[in-house]
Amino acid sequence: MITVAGIKSCDTCRKALSWLEEQGIAHEFHDLRADGLDAKRLAAWIDELGWETLLNRRSTTWRQLPEADKVGLNDKKAAKLIAANPTLIKRPVFETSQATHVGFTDHVKKALKK
Repeated sequence: MITVAGIKSCDTCRKALSWLEEQGIAHEFHDLRADGLDAKRLAAWIDELGWETLLNRRSTTWRQLPEADKVGLNDKKAAKLIAANPTLIKRPVFETSQATHVGFTDHVKKALKK
């Protein structure tokens, strides 16, 4: 079973969920905005992927942050910032038994079909 973490209003998340349905791949959706993001899950993602991969610096949320929040980022500061603003996460995040993937690219699609 694949867990897809994202936001319902995100076009890319909707496309990914539709694609999973078309492929017949079992999955469940975790809405980061409605269901929240626990610290343990976020820490696991950062450990596996790195905060640089997880943080969406092109998001509206990122652009609206005060400049002081954006400078001097490290694992701890990024985790705190993402926990307070889950929309900073690149979406969707796919959790499988083998790995965690971010985004909806051809590479991710290929990994999810395995």
